[in-house]
Amino acid sequence: MTHLAGKTALVTGGGTGIGLAIAKALASEGARVAITGRRIEVLEQAASDHGFIPIQMDVADEESVTAGFNQIGTTDILIANAGIAEGQNILKSDTAFWRQIMTTNLDGAYFTIREGLRRMPIDDWGRVIAISSIAGLRGLKGAHAYAASKHGVVGLIKTLAMDFAKRPVTFNAICPAYVETDIITRNQAKIEERTGMDADAARKVMTDLNPHGTLISPDEIAQAVLWLCGPASQSTNGATIEISGAPT
Repeated sequence: MTHLAGKTALVTGGGTGIGLAIAKALASEGARVAITGRRIEVLEQAASDHGFIPIQMDVADEESVTAGFNQIGTTDILIANAGIAEGQNILKSDTAFWRQIMTTNLDGAYFTIREGLRRMPIDDWGRVIAISSIAGLRGLKGAHAYAASKHGVVGLIKTLAMDFAKRPVTFNAICPAYVETDIITRNQAKIEERTGMDADAARKVMTDLNPHGTLISPDEIAQAVLWLCGPASQSTNGATIEISGAPT
């Protein structure tokens, strides 16, 4: 029997990328895992492959989040992972862009964590982990809205860690730099279109932004999540775990 047997985990944005890696890691330790996202066909494929529970949910829609949690019931482990990463020059930006980023990344984390806590046995045991970003600690050139939203997620986590400090539930944020996901592929295409670079050069733009010059594997994020859910992490609360390749 593995150490998460009997626990139920919910991972938002769990059908691809970082979320899928986390869901697989939690399931490997015996957790019952629900994955959420907007594209039910993606969720159902992952569920078929790995035995997850697929729940269609749009984290930017409060009613959708509530309905999704009602399907799963008690939640012991909550991974607030869903989000979007887009940049824009503030001089060319508009309120619609700002609201899109904030509604998904910050409002979505708030709705998800609130509904998860309402169904979590907070006087017994619980883990709340938000996937923020290195941009939530340092900012990110050309991505004012994204960086602001991820700073907001970190503030939310740190405050809840204080609010629940006397209870056996912890709140932590993982803050990765550039991770090898579909977001990299999409951003690479945008760089190629904008600059005329070839694919390798466009990819190198993002790779070089990581201090160690390589993209981070989603499995590295998943292993950090497992540690935060493990038996030796009960005193780690309100932390921002930077996974970036940068010396600390």
